[in-house]
Amino acid sequence: MFTTRHWRFLISSILLTVLLAACAQTSSPDQPTSVPPTVGPVSEVKPELGKYFPESQGAFVLYDLNHDRYLRYNPERCAARFIPASTFKIMNSLIGLETGVIPDENHVIEWDGTQHAIRSWNQDHTLATAIQQSVVWYYQELARRVGEEKMQHYVEAADYGNKDISGQIDTFWLEGALRISADEQVAFLKRLYQGDLPFSSRSMNIVREILVLEKTASYQLSGKTGSAQRITPHVGWFVGYLETEGNVYFFATNFQSTNPNGLANGEAAKKISFSILQELGFLASE
Repeated sequence: MFTTRHWRFLISSILLTVLLAACAQTSSPDQPTSVPPTVGPVSEVKPELGKYFPESQGAFVLYDLNHDRYLRYNPERCAARFIPASTFKIMNSLIGLETGVIPDENHVIEWDGTQHAIRSWNQDHTLATAIQQSVVWYYQELARRVGEEKMQHYVEAADYGNKDISGQIDTFWLEGALRISADEQVAFLKRLYQGDLPFSSRSMNIVREILVLEKTASYQLSGKTGSAQRITPHVGWFVGYLETEGNVYFFATNFQSTNPNGLANGEAAKKISFSILQELGFLASE
């Protein structure tokens, strides 16, 4: 039977144990008191780049791989989705190769004789020449051969933009429902470069090779233009990555003109991108 003396001894022992535990917790300098916050990529906004988008609404995002750092002009627009136009040829190439619809970058699809305004389109093309010349009819035929079911599967598997290929199988990236943001373009290119997309290494290696635009002693530039002209707003795209001095810079530019007579297209977006890369010091001026 517990007496008053027993109860006093028990209570004193409990209080002493609690006090010692508290002292040990506060006196240990290595004992964390809270979980530190997760550290993410550094993000910097560059409003001064607006000078490269006169009479237009534009966006530019760059990701510095070695330093895990983003630079953006107009972050809100960088996160906004637009129709990808011919930048989708990167994805279309991967799907065509992965499904076996075309065996390699040298596979020829014969021109059907339809006259196009762009003269270089009016001939037979391979995958390599078709992406270099941005030959729409080649990729339309490629998409028809792939078919809607397989196309949808890979667009979803790669988490490409809004993953919506509603519309015609051979025009959904030109005038259908598919949309992607500049931020998502950069994420997609980074995954392609690192071999982290749901395609074979062979398919990704081939596409990386056919995307190369310039190769010099000091850098290699890969990319793809896009001109969304079939729907409004008209949007010009240039997306790609620059390998130089042991680092890789992934980037995406898009813009639309605010001038009724202005023209937004891929070549203009490419020039803007070159100017920005030069100002930032990543690409040498000519």
